[in-house]
Amino acid sequence: MPGVMELLPLDQIAFQNMLETIRRNFERFGFLPIETPAIEFTDVLLTKSGGETERQVYFVQSTGSLKKGEEPSLALRFDLTVPLARYVAEHEHSLSFPFRRYQMQRVYRGESAQEGRYREFYQCDIDVIGKDQLSVRYDAELPAAIYAIFRELNVGPFTLQLNNRKILRGFFERLGIADGEAQTLVLREVDKIDKRGAAAVRETLTNAPFSLPIEQADALMHFVAQRSDSHASALAMLDALGSGNSTLDTGIAEVREVLRLLKALGVPEAFYVLNFSIARGLDYYTGSVFETILTEHPDIGSVCSGGRYENLASHYTKSKLPGVGVSIGATRLFYQLRKAGLIGTAKSTVQAMVAMMDDADLPLYLELANQLRAAQINTEVQLEPKKLGKQFQYADRAGIRFVLMLGVDEKAKGVVAVKDMLRGEQFEVARAELTQSLRVEIEQSEAMPKGL
Repeated sequence: MPGVMELLPLDQIAFQNMLETIRRNFERFGFLPIETPAIEFTDVLLTKSGGETERQVYFVQSTGSLKKGEEPSLALRFDLTVPLARYVAEHEHSLSFPFRRYQMQRVYRGESAQEGRYREFYQCDIDVIGKDQLSVRYDAELPAAIYAIFRELNVGPFTLQLNNRKILRGFFERLGIADGEAQTLVLREVDKIDKRGAAAVRETLTNAPFSLPIEQADALMHFVAQRSDSHASALAMLDALGSGNSTLDTGIAEVREVLRLLKALGVPEAFYVLNFSIARGLDYYTGSVFETILTEHPDIGSVCSGGRYENLASHYTKSKLPGVGVSIGATRLFYQLRKAGLIGTAKSTVQAMVAMMDDADLPLYLELANQLRAAQINTEVQLEPKKLGKQFQYADRAGIRFVLMLGVDEKAKGVVAVKDMLRGEQFEVARAELTQSLRVEIEQSEAMPKGL
């Protein structure tokens, strides 16, 4: 099936290393794991009829119900946010609020087959959900976690782009675009600036159905073109907005608090930017919005995005559950990073291989492997007789560093011959010292600076 990612083993290890880096940092920031089923009821997933989302849903149906001509009542999740809303509503009385969760699972969308777009892909989400209210301070904690992740991924310079929808809506009000639906439509167009370009967006806004006056469109485009280049310049951008209306004032105050806490959280100012064009296309965002861009690879687009929403689970419970979250599309990110040469093939997780020297000595080889495994050294045993050259060739292609040989001469001397495939060297080690010797070599190798 097109639109899925299948990797060779060493590339799969590199992908799993990336996932583990993300998971480790999520937990470092105090988030707890959950998983939800891949399959949900359609009336849970499709809370709003029609639209692009419904056209991309994969429905699930048993052969029995298909033969009966029944409509499918189940579907594969298309993101992790809707299942989270259902999960929080269902377990509300058993959860501690604010509820901090991370979730790293596959999701499914009926995307048209094209390079870098997947029908099955991993999303890695963190969200903080409050009961009745949630401080804007959490809006700063999430980009700080994303900063820690991308620093550890070692993908080069990147920028956390920040904005607040209340600032956008407040500025629209000042311009005379006061209707909520009209503001939403303009927000969607503003969010397309990076893809379509400012000139194309301006042209769209000045023609039907928007038909904004030239002066209004120009003022809007000038506003969203603003970017900060330091912490101080971000504060200066906010100062320059002045006091307009309650929506604008609230947005300014929230961004000030986010900026203050980002600094307190140790995020260097070179890594975050206040960008008034960041809007996020999803309508449920109400406040802070985030996008992360790889500075030297802007063509990749946002590699992580999210924002604040006012009421996560309004379709499933009467409780008010505001929250803030960010999501990393891990499969697409991995594809793009590999394409850009920022992630290479990983090392094999198999660290040693016991060669087959004599079929009659197989129990001895298995004993040697057990000795190494007990010392946390991942070990494979060749179980079929082959020429030694073929076994070396296999280890080299599989990325196994150490090949251990225990033949007639080695048994007589009480040693094990070790071929280091990385260095192209061979040496002998007393069998009693083998485990310690290999452990030293492995630890020295792991201590060397490396990427994924």
